[in-house]
Amino acid sequence: MRSADRGRTSQWEQEMNSLTLFGLVAVTLMLVFYALEKRSHWFILAFSGSCVLASMYGFMQGAWPFGLVEAVWSGVALRRWWVERHVAR
Repeated sequence: MRSADRGRTSQWEQEMNSLTLFGLVAVTLMLVFYALEKRSHWFILAFSGSCVLASMYGFMQGAWPFGLVEAVWSGVALRRWWVERHVAR
């Protein structure tokens, strides 16, 4: 490594920081659990939890409207889980 390159961060490192990676994981989990919701009511609960993660990401990133909407979606999914859980019995 050249001495001029030390201390520099690559374009990838600048764009993919830990907060961005957290958001990517949260939204990916939302997609996966949403696709699996018909298989078990537990996937609805997992979807609700992943919405909480996405909401946290939105607030930490400074996009509070995104964080707020994801928090609402989490509540909607939690209610759907509650209803589905009692229907499944």
